[in-house]
Amino acid sequence: MRMLATGLLSMAVMGLLCSSVGAAGMVEKGKALFNDPKFAEGTSGKSCNSCHPDGKGLEKAGLRGRKEWKNPGGTWLSLQDANNVCIILANKGKAIDPKSAEMKDLVAYIKSLAKK
Repeated sequence: MRMLATGLLSMAVMGLLCSSVGAAGMVEKGKALFNDPKFAEGTSGKSCNSCHPDGKGLEKAGLRGRKEWKNPGGTWLSLQDANNVCIILANKGKAIDPKSAEMKDLVAYIKSLAKK
């Protein structure tokens, strides 16, 4: 019985470690996209960081429980939609799939800004 409990506890700890390492990787990938002026085929030569140096102004964008996001393009019901509007209007890029790995990484980075 004790071995089973130890084994289950070990698996739970490994799962938590792997998920936090995976989340950290997503944040780093998202930060790289945030700083890349060619992200989403942008043609303006600007990155997300051009308007939001080091994420400035986005600290509240990643807060839990948020129901809408506002940007110069309007009011949006998801962070993914708000991101795409900025990509299209400010960066002159193409919208990315809201369910893509790139969007998940970008959202993970923006959510990490709320913790600073």
